[in-house]
Amino acid sequence: MVPEHVDAAEDDASALTLKILVAGGFGVGKTTLVGAVSETRPLRTEERLSAAGQWVDDTGGADHRTATTVAMDFGRVTIRSGLSLHLFGTPGQDRFWFLWDELSQGALGAVVLADTRRLEDCFPAVDYFEYRKIPFVVAVNCFTGARTFDVQDISRALDLDHGTPVVLCDARDRESGKDVLVRLVDHAGRMHAARLLASVG
Repeated sequence: MVPEHVDAAEDDASALTLKILVAGGFGVGKTTLVGAVSETRPLRTEERLSAAGQWVDDTGGADHRTATTVAMDFGRVTIRSGLSLHLFGTPGQDRFWFLWDELSQGALGAVVLADTRRLEDCFPAVDYFEYRKIPFVVAVNCFTGARTFDVQDISRALDLDHGTPVVLCDARDRESGKDVLVRLVDHAGRMHAARLLASVG
């Protein structure tokens, strides 16, 4: 008879944990998404916005914001038995871009959150992941009162590479956020498999 603790150890050994980034412009809902889906209390590094930062932080369209992420958000979510994700929310302001290279090391892929009222704010994140060939999905956070657009129109407006998924979501809703993550894992898995086949072909 196999001891129970041996079975548990084998289960731990076979478990897979993947690293995912959650990126996008200032105030688009990155911290909200990580907090909504995380099974553990999320780590947040928010600081209050100050008058000193008004000259370097573009808060246009997000004037209601009183705080901002200055390093990262972190959360953990189980997708299914044996598969969990570690989520790293990136800071949205230009002055914290130096953190992105560190955070992106070893990442399977990324979620780029977008707000149709300020769609141009997610261009830097899209360019970043396309240039580094990191698989990503664009998740349009459907804010109350924001105009809705067809996903094909959003894809064209962002000039996305063919096959990059665009999904609609509510960053406040756990199930909606998990659906986005499942879509990303599926997309990233397909891209990595295709690259592997191309490299051995």
